[in-house]
Amino acid sequence: MRITGISTHVVGTPWRNLTHVQVHTDEGLTGVGETRMLGHTDALLGYLREAEANHIAGSDPFAVEDLVRRMKYGDFGRAGEIVMSGIAVVEMACWDIKGKALGVPVWQLLGGKVTDRVKAYANGWYTTERTPQAYHEAARRVVERGYRALKIDPFGTGHFELDHEQTLYAVSLIEAVRDAIGPGTELMLEMHGRFSPATAVRLAREMAPFRPAWLEEPVPPENLKALEKVAAKVDIPVATGERVHDRIEFRELFESQAADIIQPDVGHIGGIWETRKLAATAETHYTLIAPHNVGGPVLTAASLQLGFTTPNFKILEHFNDFADAEISQIVRGAPRVDPADGCFALSDAPGLGVELDTDAAAAFPQQQARFDLWADGWERRRPRERRA
Repeated sequence: MRITGISTHVVGTPWRNLTHVQVHTDEGLTGVGETRMLGHTDALLGYLREAEANHIAGSDPFAVEDLVRRMKYGDFGRAGEIVMSGIAVVEMACWDIKGKALGVPVWQLLGGKVTDRVKAYANGWYTTERTPQAYHEAARRVVERGYRALKIDPFGTGHFELDHEQTLYAVSLIEAVRDAIGPGTELMLEMHGRFSPATAVRLAREMAPFRPAWLEEPVPPENLKALEKVAAKVDIPVATGERVHDRIEFRELFESQAADIIQPDVGHIGGIWETRKLAATAETHYTLIAPHNVGGPVLTAASLQLGFTTPNFKILEHFNDFADAEISQIVRGAPRVDPADGCFALSDAPGLGVELDTDAAAAFPQQQARFDLWADGWERRRPRERRA
């Protein structure tokens, strides 16, 4: 079997574009992969065009390791977010093809299941008025849908520092959410890498009474010494890793013991197998993995293949029930959270278990998407629609 070519399908939302790649073969099998981009979609599409000619067309889709190696190192450059995201979407599609050809789910090819259920946590549910009352009601609805975990960034436009008044307001938001969800629901605290170590430590202590399940990206991710400083002074587990795009770059993080949970994005770090390798390394450092996942149903399906086979897998982020639920219609077989226990159930469907409906996808053309973290309440601003 050989790859004959790829086709790309971008699904636009106001705050990010979802880039889907279909990999086609000479035996009629097609696989699909997905990543999400914040402002770099055209750059990704340009890279994929060149990679198709230089590396992808003519390759054996079963030889995933070789294809990833050539895409990563074959152009004698250093792979960053664009290259690793391009690798990820093609790699996912190749696993999808392999599973379909053999009639088994990808999780079976990764060593078999270690669990039948993967817990989900809700994100994107707080697109409402930024008040304690509104957040209380929104969080209550999340729990009513069956979720047993959710995440929130309550810090407004705080950057490096957060003054006393803003801190009190952030506390009021978290207090309202915890009151709505009760003591048994996990509450993840997002900081988006915005604060100085001193501010992050102070805020963590303010939030401690509400028992956050983790403190996510308390400081900018580029400075591990700053993260070590925070980790040494707080009793809340520290999570980070969504903006690290090569598993090799996690080495110093593991050695520092500064993170309790790593959050690689399967769509940015080279795909399913690269993430599985990283998870195995994390296991040797007694570190949990909870992949960053703000993509669509295909990326969720790919991340779940990892979840069902990984002993140190904690939980999977899920956006599609809230921020842009309408895009779920573009994928047949989209994973769903079971309202009975807030988990994804194991699927025996071959490959990734999903199919992209390209006609439905065409109803959501690429946009000049923008996510402005510094807007008032860091709201998503609806951009000008770009050409289809």
